[in-house]
Amino acid sequence: MSKKLLCPSMMCANFANLEKDTKDLEVAGVDIFHMDIMDGSFVPNFGMGLQDYELIRSVTDKPLDVHLMVQNPSNYVEMFSDLGADIIYIHPEADIHPARTLDKIRAKGKKAGIAINPGTSIEAVIELLPLVDYFMIMTVNPGFAGQKYLEYVNSKIEKAVSLSKQFDFKVMVDGAISPQKIEELSKLGVEGFILGTSALFGKHKNYETIINELRA
Repeated sequence: MSKKLLCPSMMCANFANLEKDTKDLEVAGVDIFHMDIMDGSFVPNFGMGLQDYELIRSVTDKPLDVHLMVQNPSNYVEMFSDLGADIIYIHPEADIHPARTLDKIRAKGKKAGIAINPGTSIEAVIELLPLVDYFMIMTVNPGFAGQKYLEYVNSKIEKAVSLSKQFDFKVMVDGAISPQKIEELSKLGVEGFILGTSALFGKHKNYETIINELRA
C-alpha cells in the first residue's frame, strides 16, 4: 500500500506565527502544504494572500499546491507557477476551457489537478481525467473551514478511485477530514487528505504527535 499524503490546509494555520507553524509542520513530516486561494466570487470567502504564499514557499522545500477557488483560474496559473507552486488545482466549474488551462499548467512544468464541488458529477469532468495528476473531491461545499462532512460524496469517491487505475491520477479529499474519515476513506483507496480543524489544527497535541497518530 502506498504512503498516504497528509496535506495541512494552511488557511487553518496560526497566522500570528505562520513561519513557525510551517516549520513545525515540516518537522512533523507532512507531505504537501495545501494553499487555498479564493476570490469572494466563485466561493463566498477570501483565502490566503500572495504574501502568505511567498512566506511559506520561502521556509519549506516541501511541495506546495494551490487550490484556485476562483473564476477564470487560467488567469492565475502563471502567477502561482512563478511563486513556486508544485501542484495547481483548478475548478472546471469556474473555467470555460479547463482542458486548455490544464495544458497550460503542465507546460509550466507543474502537476495539474482538478477539484470538484459536492454537486458536480464525475461524468461532467471525465474527459479531463487523462490530463490530470491529482483529482480532488470536495467533501464539503467550499469556502469555509469547520463544516460537516457530506456523506453522499462517498459514491463519487469510489468512482474516482476506480477511474484512477485507468488514468493514473491520485485521488485527494478535502473537507471535514477527521481521523475516522482518513481511516474509512483510505480503505476505499483515497491517496491524499487535506487536513484542517477536524484532524490537525487547534488541538492540544503538537503537530508531530498528531501526524504520527494519523499515519498509524
